Order: sequence, then structure tokens, then C-alpha cells
Amino acid sequence: EPTAIQEKSIPLITDGKDVIGIAQTGTGKTGAFVIPIMERVLRSERKGVKALILSPTRELAKQIDEQIFAIGYHAGITSATVIGGSDFSIQAKALKAGVDIIVATPGRLIDQNKVVNIDFSNLEYLVLDEADRMLDMGFLPDMKKIISWLPENRQTLLFSATMPGEIERLASSIMQSPQTVEI
Repeated sequence: EPTAIQEKSIPLITDGKDVIGIAQTGTGKTGAFVIPIMERVLRSERKGVKALILSPTRELAKQIDEQIFAIGYHAGITSATVIGGSDFSIQAKALKAGVDIIVATPGRLIDQNKVVNIDFSNLEYLVLDEADRMLDMGFLPDMKKIISWLPENRQTLLFSATMPGEIERLASSIMQSPQTVEI
């Protein structure tokens, strides 16, 4: 059974809409964006990185990647976790080999991009998970820098427990007619 956030978000995401999902931790937000993105990745040409998921902490990034692995294991969807505290060269190798989905913390992604020069030209999805926490942790300049590397023609999904003004301003500058789902 889908959770409330999944039930309301998945159809919008599948329809290609930009979505702002506001719900507390533990309500199934990860599934709300991972499931439709994986579905769309499987239906795509599978050339290059299709989705970038930014997370405020390495623990959350690992959890997201574990869900991608658990749900997408038999589908052959590939992902890389790009986080601090893990082997830089192994991450670089994975990025060079090519993956469908990158799950990253902003600082390490910026560091890796200096070395690997990640090709985001085929990117279709950007997810900002726990956007309010990324703001609290001072990642706004890094998030803006990363977003500047991405194609403008993409679907953007922003998930947050709260919606502070700074996140609203960011959303309005990077999203196209976003649909808001609040649980």
C-alpha cells in the first residue's frame, strides 16, 4: 500500500510535473520519488546519468541508494553514491563507468566533478531531498552551483519537512509550475 505522500506524488511525477512534496521524515518520501524515476529510467534510452538526487547527509544518501538497490535490483538500474567519508577513487571509477542515478551530498559531488567532469547532458531528473536540512547546513550556494551544471529542461522534485522562505525562493527559480503535495 502506498503511503499518503506516495499516493499523491507518484501520479504527478509520472505525468512529468515538477513536484514540491512536504511531509515529515518517515512518511515514505524516498519511495515517492525513487519509484517513478526508476520506472521512467527503465523506459528511457539509458544513455548517461538520468537522475541526480541531492541529500544533506551521507546517512540519508546511503538509505536512498539502498532503496534504489532494493527496488531496482532485478531491473538492472545502476546507481552511485557520492558522499564524503567514502573512498573517493571508487566513487570516481563508478562515475566514469556510467550510472543511471547519482545519489550525492553537495560538497562531495562538487569535489568529484572537478576530477571526473560528470556529463549531465542527458539528465532528466533532479531531486532535492530534505531541502530544508540542506539549507540549515549551509548547502544553498553548493546546490545553486550544481543546478547550474544541469540541463534546464528537466523535471525537478523537491522534498522537505518544512518550507522556509529561502527554499520557496529556490523552488520558484529552478522549477516550472510545481505542484505542491503537503501531508
